[in-house]
Amino acid sequence: MTIRIFHAASPGAVVLLAAAIDAGCFTEPDRRVLLLSRTGPAPEAVADVAETAGFERLRARFDEVVSWNDAIAPFHPEGWSPRADDAPLWERHFRRSWGLGEEELELVVDSPHAGPARALTQVFAGAPVDVYAEGPGAYGPTGEKLPPLTGTRVRRLLHPDLVAGVRPLLLGEFGVEPRTVPAEAVTKVVAELADEIADEIAAGPAAEGPALLLGQGLAAAGLITAADEAGLRLEMVRGAAALGHTRLVFAPDPYVPWENPAALLAEADRLGVELTVLDGASPVPAEVLVHRLRPTLVTGCTSAALFGAARFHGLPVAAVGTGLLLERLAPYENPERTAATLADAVLPGPAAAEPGAARRPAPSAAELDGLLAAVAFAMRPRVRSDLRPAAERYLAAQLDSRTWRYFKRRRLASLALPGVVPARLAFLRSSPALRRVVRRARALRPPASR
Repeated sequence: MTIRIFHAASPGAVVLLAAAIDAGCFTEPDRRVLLLSRTGPAPEAVADVAETAGFERLRARFDEVVSWNDAIAPFHPEGWSPRADDAPLWERHFRRSWGLGEEELELVVDSPHAGPARALTQVFAGAPVDVYAEGPGAYGPTGEKLPPLTGTRVRRLLHPDLVAGVRPLLLGEFGVEPRTVPAEAVTKVVAELADEIADEIAAGPAAEGPALLLGQGLAAAGLITAADEAGLRLEMVRGAAALGHTRLVFAPDPYVPWENPAALLAEADRLGVELTVLDGASPVPAEVLVHRLRPTLVTGCTSAALFGAARFHGLPVAAVGTGLLLERLAPYENPERTAATLADAVLPGPAAAEPGAARRPAPSAAELDGLLAAVAFAMRPRVRSDLRPAAERYLAAQLDSRTWRYFKRRRLASLALPGVVPARLAFLRSSPALRRVVRRARALRPPASR
């Protein structure tokens, strides 16, 4: 008997897993267990994924649903992982609590380098692993260097094809092959949920729906300040109004507490537009809102639903705040940098979303592959050292006033990459002796000056 454990921390993750099951991406196990977790700074203050509108439709794909937070209480689900000596004890605890017995297990997790997924791969050390990525993070490097005993167990990477023709980089250091979850399977599941909540969310008229504004909880994740994020929300309202939209719907991230929407409502009133702020008591996945409302514009920052609206639904979209996010993200290797880079490079800004407005040519898949390889190497040079040649080629040929926004001068200098070293001294970048000297000098610096 084989039991497959699917871990999910968001409604979008459950939607993708359901679509992958429907599309035959998995062989049939004897039993499917959906393991839900609530993460973030205050998991007890946000809605459970099981409270998502239409969840019962998704739940039908699984034999049972269990809670990771309950299983490890009182530990915090984001940062907890077992000590190596305790892993067998935790495995026995989970097997008994979840009724797994001594059966063979398989794991399906989102990020084997962090959070509950990392703990699961450590506890069930012998189980084969499939990894999935619901958002643009699939196109970036693995968050940290994985232990070989974890990385070599990963069989494949499942992901939606959010950016046409671009190959994901996640787990590429282990030769993991990406597999696309068919778009029609994803949209079918989304349509199923949209039918389930038909009475809760009124559909837009066939000719003209509202503009949909997607909140994201960037401040709660520590990426920007609360004041900056409040400014981005106001910018979304102003941008949609400037494009001539008179009906706006704001969908806050239901899994991140945020302040009272009074400022947004006041700004909409000042601009003479109608703004509806959705209630987060019964969260609705953003992908379902896109399908149900049939919006005439979707705007946000780096949300996966923003990419999906453009790629799968052909809707006009506008990315707001990507420049600010690229500038503020620290450290450079912050995993959100991949999503911010892609959103900035691929999706139009509010001005470009205006009908008839001039837009810069969309980068080709080859150009995006080069950009992502360069950013990935700069983010994680020890994890993806194999990407150095691709990074050097891209930076030598493509670094200009537009693409500089994706890099930091100090970062390129520390890695001896093109862009900060004069061309006549370029040969020094490939000198192993010089690199050893630089590494030794950096190691000798006091921690406060690094």
